[in-house]
Amino acid sequence: MIKIPAKVLIVDDEKDFVEIFALRLQEAGEKIFTAYSGKECLEKLASENIDVIILDIKMPDMDGIETLKKIKALYPLVEVIMLTGHATAETAVIGMKMGAFDYIMKPADFNAIQTMVKDARIKKDEHEEKIRQMEVKLLLRKGGNM
Repeated sequence: MIKIPAKVLIVDDEKDFVEIFALRLQEAGEKIFTAYSGKECLEKLASENIDVIILDIKMPDMDGIETLKKIKALYPLVEVIMLTGHATAETAVIGMKMGAFDYIMKPADFNAIQTMVKDARIKKDEHEEKIRQMEVKLLLRKGGNM
């Protein structure tokens, strides 16, 4: 079976972490994009068709929760995995209530993240397929074929 890479955007203000993590996910077969702030994340989303975002909660200027709010308002089908190096379980729960797919604590287990990325991509693909099916039904109704 051929693996179609997920387009993953890693967003974290810790550049060393982003670079190492990006390299590992690339080696695992994913297509990786990086951003170092919430603002840069939103700029990347405007120019790239991203499937999954791995988003740090604690960042200067625009934190992960504010970034998540904007992502979900502008790109509701993009799945977001919240990432935190701080024991802020309450913040992660807030993120989940706002539509995040899941969350993971730093240091993150790479296998767990790979599984989350795969599951998030599947969820996004399934949601997009349901939308396509509904659009076909609407077109058939408008055309009088139903």
